[in-house]
Amino acid sequence: MRTASFKYTDLCINIFIFCLKRLLSGGFIILSSSKSEVDKWYEIALKAHRYYGGKIETIPKVPVEKLIYFAVWYTPGVAEPSRAISKNPDLSFELTSRWNTIAVVTDGTRVLGLGNIGPEASYPVMEGKALIFKFLGGVDAVPLPIRAKDADDFIETVKKLEPAFGGINLEDIESPKCFYILERLRKEMNIPVWHDDQQGTATATLAGLINALKIVGKKISDITISMIGAGASNIATYNLLVKYGAKPKNIILVDTKGILHAEREDLDKLMFENPWKYKIAIESNGELRKGGIKEAIVGTDVVIAASRPGPGIIKKEWVAMMNKDPIVFALANPVPEIWPWEAKEAGARVVATGRSDLPNQINNSLAFPSIFRGALDVRARTVTDEMAIAAAEALAKHAEEKGISEDYIIPTMEEFEVYVKTAVAVAEKAIEQGVARIKRSRSELEETASTIIRNVRLKYETLVKNGFIKDIVQL
Repeated sequence: MRTASFKYTDLCINIFIFCLKRLLSGGFIILSSSKSEVDKWYEIALKAHRYYGGKIETIPKVPVEKLIYFAVWYTPGVAEPSRAISKNPDLSFELTSRWNTIAVVTDGTRVLGLGNIGPEASYPVMEGKALIFKFLGGVDAVPLPIRAKDADDFIETVKKLEPAFGGINLEDIESPKCFYILERLRKEMNIPVWHDDQQGTATATLAGLINALKIVGKKISDITISMIGAGASNIATYNLLVKYGAKPKNIILVDTKGILHAEREDLDKLMFENPWKYKIAIESNGELRKGGIKEAIVGTDVVIAASRPGPGIIKKEWVAMMNKDPIVFALANPVPEIWPWEAKEAGARVVATGRSDLPNQINNSLAFPSIFRGALDVRARTVTDEMAIAAAEALAKHAEEKGISEDYIIPTMEEFEVYVKTAVAVAEKAIEQGVARIKRSRSELEETASTIIRNVRLKYETLVKNGFIKDIVQL
C-alpha cells in the first residue's frame, strides 16, 4: 500500500516514513491481515493514484519570472553549454541535471509479490521507488519500465541511456537473468549500475549481521551460516558476506531442491542455466551437507532466510539445534519464515525480519538512497562491492554509537542523519578506490549530502503548507 498522510508538521514526516516502512516491508499501514481491510487499502491506493496522477513531477529549479529568461535556459543561450559539452562530455555533469539524475529501470518480470506483470503495470512501483530515492536521498529518479525481448536486448537498451543519466538502478528483474544483466552493465557502462533487489538487500543484511555478531561475541571468519533461499537477494548476500570475510566452506545455501553441494545431480544443468548458483555449489558447504532446510540449519551460528512467506518455513526445533547464541534473520514478507518470538523461545539471541512493526528490520531503503547519494556526489563510475561494504559498516557504526542491543542492531528509517553518514562513507570509498571522477574532503561531502537531503524536505513541507500537496484523507 503506497500512501502517506501529508501534513507540514514533523508529524507529517513521521507518518510518511511509517508508510514507507510498511510499503517496503511488503505490509500495510494497518497491522490486521483480514481480507476486508486489505481490500480497503487496495481501494484507497487505486483511488489515490488516480487522484494524484502519479507520485512525482518535474518542477523548475531556475528563475523564469520573465519570458526573456528563456533566452538563457533555452535558445539562443543554451547553445553555449551545448558547445562546451560537445568538446568535453563530462561537463554534462556540471551544466545539466545529469549529476543528480538516475533511471529506475525494469522489465516488469518480477515485481514485488505480483510476478511477471509487464512494464506498464510495473510503473507505479518504479514511481514509488523514485519517490523514496528523492525523499530519503535527494536523488532525482526517473521511472523507466522498458519492453525487451530478452536479457541482451534489455542490456543494449540500458546502455543507450548512459548519456542522459548519472546512474542506473535496476529493479524487479527475474532471476537468474538479473545476475547476467547486472554483471554485464557494471562492466560495460561508465556510470554506477545497481540492482537493489540484489545489492541493497545484501548491504542491509550485512549491516545487521555486523552488529548481531558483536552482541554474541563472534567473528564472521569463524561462524557457520545457513542461507535459506537462492534467489537474487541471498546470492548477492552470499557474495558480499564472502567479500567481507565469511569463509565459503562455512556457508550452506538451500534452494527449492535442497542444499547446494558439489555432488548435486543437477550441477551440469546449473552450470549452463545459473552459473552464479553453480559457483556457490562448488565453493561452499565444505562439509558436503545434504538434505533440506533442517539439515542446513542444524549446528550453524547464523541463519539468513530470504525464501517465501511463512510462518513454518523454519521450525522452532531446528533453531534449538543451532550453535550457542544463534542469530536468525527471517526476511520473507509479509510473514517471516519463523516468527521472532518463536525463534527466541527456541534460543535465538538476535532475530531480524523484513517487517517494520518488529524489531531489527532489515530494510534496503537504508542503503539505496544514500549509496546513490554518495556515488553521485563524487560522480562515481561504478558502485563497487567495497562501496556497499562501506555503506553497511556506516549503518552498523551509527547503530553502535546509539547503543546496540538484541532488539536494535540496525538503524530505522526515522534516523535521517544516517543517510548522510552512509553517503559520505560510500563517497570516500569511491575516492579511495579511484572510481570517482571528482575528489572532495569529508567536510565537503557532509555539507553536500546534508544540504541536498535537507532541502528536499524543506521544499516538500513548503508544498504541503501551501496546499499544493493535499492530505490523502481528504480524498
